[in-house]
Amino acid sequence: MLLHIVWDPMREIIKDIQPPVWYSVLFAMGFIIGYQIMVNIFKKEGKDLLNVDTLTVHMVLATIISARLGHLVFYEPQRFLADPLMFFRTWEGGLASHGAAFGIPLALYLYSNYFVDASWSPFRFKFRKKKREGQSWLWIIDRIVITVALAAVFIRMGNFVNSEIVGKPTESDYGVVFGRVAEEMIEDAGLGIEKAEASKGISTERPAPGIVPVDLTLTFENSQLPEQDARRIVEDNVKRILTGYGSVREHYAQGNEPLDYELKVINRKVVVTVHTWGISRHPTQLYESATSLVLFFILLGIWMKYKEKTPEGLLFGIFLVYIFSLRWFHETYKENQVAFEDEMTYNMGQILSIPLLALGVFILIRVFIKSRKSVG
Repeated sequence: MLLHIVWDPMREIIKDIQPPVWYSVLFAMGFIIGYQIMVNIFKKEGKDLLNVDTLTVHMVLATIISARLGHLVFYEPQRFLADPLMFFRTWEGGLASHGAAFGIPLALYLYSNYFVDASWSPFRFKFRKKKREGQSWLWIIDRIVITVALAAVFIRMGNFVNSEIVGKPTESDYGVVFGRVAEEMIEDAGLGIEKAEASKGISTERPAPGIVPVDLTLTFENSQLPEQDARRIVEDNVKRILTGYGSVREHYAQGNEPLDYELKVINRKVVVTVHTWGISRHPTQLYESATSLVLFFILLGIWMKYKEKTPEGLLFGIFLVYIFSLRWFHETYKENQVAFEDEMTYNMGQILSIPLLALGVFILIRVFIKSRKSVG
């Protein structure tokens, strides 16, 4: 039995209709469920439930702004300096979790220590310094990281659906072939192909370790298309897409030899099945999603046991140590996101994890020392 899977879901929930896309829905799910968790926490600990709405606004703005800014500053600084307005072109992609890791604590500090007075005529905001009763910075961030861990589960699932932040080749039959890249390029190439579908091939041959069989089934839209024209399109244009584009060759390993394919007429339409090869990669998005889910249950379990007696900083410290020590590990299985990382001993994700991991260790030591003093 072959251990690889060919992954090629549509990014859109409904084909050719955008939005919504699965990534956006999964991203929003993190906030929606997180909101309900915070309502329950505030209710159990006797806090003002109206504050949850204010807290949610701080979290949404901080996550989106700081994650976007973090990607541009950490991964595309030269482009960003040359074109600052690209910050607003969110459809071009680019969110960095490390940016959110720096931005969210700042937003929670503002939430804990300031009230915002909004005036709509004229439109302006005014920050008024006033601490929220019973909601210190460490108290609120301890509870927020429970929801952040869950949000990470959904976000990485969205990355998996989008076939982005992919892992390195496994060099074995185990892994995932991200087939959607070639499908989209073939469908959008103006070749008269209405549908391209990647699936696991049945060949038992292996050109090299980690190179696994993939079948591309192409359905032509013109029911009057002569078979010889379909063959020409496949042999010339489809082969050129499989071999001539770097984004496709990251996932397919078609050689320069003639394509191996079968042609049939099904329901009066020409259907061609191309027998090609895919590159089996680590599903690092699923690794991170699974470990984030474990972290969510750990943090939630600690809070459910101790609630308001939870030592301040404990959950935050555990979150930082757990998530960023594992992030260092996960990065060893990921492809670098930008070219300059190829020249680095450790990639940007690993380097940015160091100060956050160190902060987590410091916070846990502080919690331990304070706990010892209170017992003594």
